[in-house]
Amino acid sequence: MDSTRRVLLSEIIVSMSPKSMRLASIGASVELRSSTGGHTLAVSLFELFKVGIGPSSSHTVGPMEAARRFAGSLVSEGLLSSVGRLKVSLYGSLGATGKGHGTGPAVMMGLEGERPDKIDPAVMPARLEQIRDRGNLLLAGQQAIEFRENTDLVYYRRKSLPEHPNGMTCQAFDRDGQCLFEKSYYSVGGGFVVDATVEGTLKVREDDTPQPYPFSSARVLLELCREHNLAIADIMSANEQAWRTQEEVRSSILALWQVMRECVQSGIQHEGELPGGLKVRRRAASLYRSLMDKQRVDLISPSLSALDWVNLYALAVNEENAAGGQVVTAPTNGAAGVVPSVLRYYLDHVPTSSPKKIEDFLLTAAAIGGLVKFNASISGAEAGCQAEVGSASAMAAAGFCAVNGGTPEQIENAAEIALEHHLGMTCDPVKGLVQVPCIERNGLGAIKAISAASLALRGDGTHIIPLDACIETMRQTGEDMSERYKETSMGGLAVNVPNC
Repeated sequence: MDSTRRVLLSEIIVSMSPKSMRLASIGASVELRSSTGGHTLAVSLFELFKVGIGPSSSHTVGPMEAARRFAGSLVSEGLLSSVGRLKVSLYGSLGATGKGHGTGPAVMMGLEGERPDKIDPAVMPARLEQIRDRGNLLLAGQQAIEFRENTDLVYYRRKSLPEHPNGMTCQAFDRDGQCLFEKSYYSVGGGFVVDATVEGTLKVREDDTPQPYPFSSARVLLELCREHNLAIADIMSANEQAWRTQEEVRSSILALWQVMRECVQSGIQHEGELPGGLKVRRRAASLYRSLMDKQRVDLISPSLSALDWVNLYALAVNEENAAGGQVVTAPTNGAAGVVPSVLRYYLDHVPTSSPKKIEDFLLTAAAIGGLVKFNASISGAEAGCQAEVGSASAMAAAGFCAVNGGTPEQIENAAEIALEHHLGMTCDPVKGLVQVPCIERNGLGAIKAISAASLALRGDGTHIIPLDACIETMRQTGEDMSERYKETSMGGLAVNVPNC
């Protein structure tokens, strides 16, 4: 029998090799099998779907959490009363596109002790105005500390930390200017944050909770389904119950879906321009009115009208995200509209739909998202938009296929089709904002997901390219991709569209 130990990689402090970074970016639980040297994933849905604020999980949610951790460390180390000044340095993609992604405001809120999943986006503007007017912030919510945004928050557009494209260093100084405490953090996608030690060694929080069905590949996942005569959702649910009761799993999933639904509704109701200077007008509200107009003539054909609704739901979510509203990472903020729009489409437009299938949809989607994150990346800064909208489309395709009666093999096929046809997609946000092409891209990713599931459901699950091979291809493509196309706004549309 192999000796095993399971670790929570969301708590990991990472070494600096590319391989270890891929492991550290999981933000999920894994078993390390010491005798074989292999790794077995046991991912939680609640590590992929998290409540946060827009516009970016890696550039907003992650930095807020990192700053909150830093402030907490100052408290736990007994240094809070000695702090006279702070400095936060943002590197790589955080430095290049952080201003457009709201990184600075997120950091300031985190330093004040705010959590991404708890903060009310409506209170942020007033709080930020106070910080800027006073020239200080309430560190850890306890002590007023000098903080000047224009000098103490530094964006290094062309300088990166060696460990990861999304790096930041927080420093606390005493009143004589001596550094009291310094820590670097890496926002590795989907709101996951890992800390760096001076030594660059792994620091692991061990967890001996056994997982009934651990897996690290789609191949193993399908084998488990066949061996135990279980659906993918059943596998995921059983694994979740290692930490939570069945009722807690169910209620927490439905709570996430409620936030998703509210985000759609909020997006449908709001109009005007999105912040950031591109003067992008919100379209969801007007599109909704057009679709509700019974006198409207379908632009193409009645058979395609449902796709307008899919686009509506995706636009609504991502316009809310771009405006800094509350969203659920799915698996990231930049791709947050794909999964909820496909699930909403299922519930509203599929005659055989049932609200009882919401859990199955999201559990199945999480299984696929975990595989992508474990074996490749969901971070645009690491692998381009194929890692964000591509992974979200694969997740949504799998969930949609599952609730429409798909077998595990058909579900795996649906996920592969959706991911395959996002391979090579770059992340090139115009002006560093999560708006163009990001908002529309979510709608197209959702439509691809539905099409992929439809194709898979008409087959028997057999196909040429396994999902595992497609994920590995995505990883390799991301490694080969120029940094200009990895959320730096230094290539693609970002340099070929006038920034008026």
